[in-house]
Amino acid sequence: MRQNVYTGVLPDWDDVERLVAQAFDRYRDRDDGAQADYIPALAEVDPNLFAIAAADVNGGVHKIGSVDVSFTIQSISKAFVYALACDRLGRDAVRDRVGVDNTGLPFDSVMAIELQKGHPRNPMVNAGALTTTSLVPGETFGEQWQLIRETLSAFAGRELQVDEQVYRSEALTNQRNRAIAQLLESYGRIDVDPLEVVDVYTRQCSLLVDVTDLAVMGATLADGGVNPVTGATVVSPDVCRDTLAALAASGMYERSGEWLFEVGIPAKSGVSGGIVAITPGKGAIATFAPPLDEAGNSVRGQLAIGYLSRTLGLNVFASAARATGRPLRERVVAAE
Repeated sequence: MRQNVYTGVLPDWDDVERLVAQAFDRYRDRDDGAQADYIPALAEVDPNLFAIAAADVNGGVHKIGSVDVSFTIQSISKAFVYALACDRLGRDAVRDRVGVDNTGLPFDSVMAIELQKGHPRNPMVNAGALTTTSLVPGETFGEQWQLIRETLSAFAGRELQVDEQVYRSEALTNQRNRAIAQLLESYGRIDVDPLEVVDVYTRQCSLLVDVTDLAVMGATLADGGVNPVTGATVVSPDVCRDTLAALAASGMYERSGEWLFEVGIPAKSGVSGGIVAITPGKGAIATFAPPLDEAGNSVRGQLAIGYLSRTLGLNVFASAARATGRPLRERVVAAE
């Protein structure tokens, strides 16, 4: 059945520019949180780096701060690989294997897999992301990786490359992901070599982006799968809808419910310090700030996006009563 879509618009260009600058100034000096030191290469990043970019569905980009600094996409890649898998295999095939429900447990939880008898539950935790990566079409793991890199590059509007230092650092310390993948294989959720799946997943997480790339990638999901800068169609509108629904449920890990309650935008975080938040039909906000909270979400990024959600009118749950000229009681009676 066809689904109608109703969306609003962002404020005027100058207003967005001003509010993005205000968000940056408001939170630039926040120093709480800690970096992901369990990945040695990420522990070396300057904790004071901070950048914000807002991309609208017309291709306009507002940016401020350390916008020229590249960082690895990490878990934010999960959203776009999930979109790729759904686009190629169909939503039902991926949902049956991966699921769409929040686990309520940390993103690298082994207990969550055991409690659900091997079901990953959603594509935004590591178990679900590994399963999703294993489903990407390709005769070889090399072909799978090439398709992933090409698709994420199409979302960004430019060719993305791997940070080899971060890839090697993660490959040497990803014992937990290897264990998760092998556990998933034992439950029949992964049908191919689980260690090769982990390698492809590690490479996808090691792709280099900047905050503008993330904002454009998010705006592509906001614009029904069309990259607003290049005009290229990357995935279908239905895939965008399903991906954003999965993000709303689990994109901020076990804090996803609190995030929706306070901020009200589907979003995905990564342990390098990036966050991308998407409002359908309007655009996306991306931030980069390495210090994280205990769930693995950037502290400054969450604060900045929360501020912009309120001031730009991005909360997908927010509404205001229409001015009808009739008393409230009369309106209620008329509705009855």
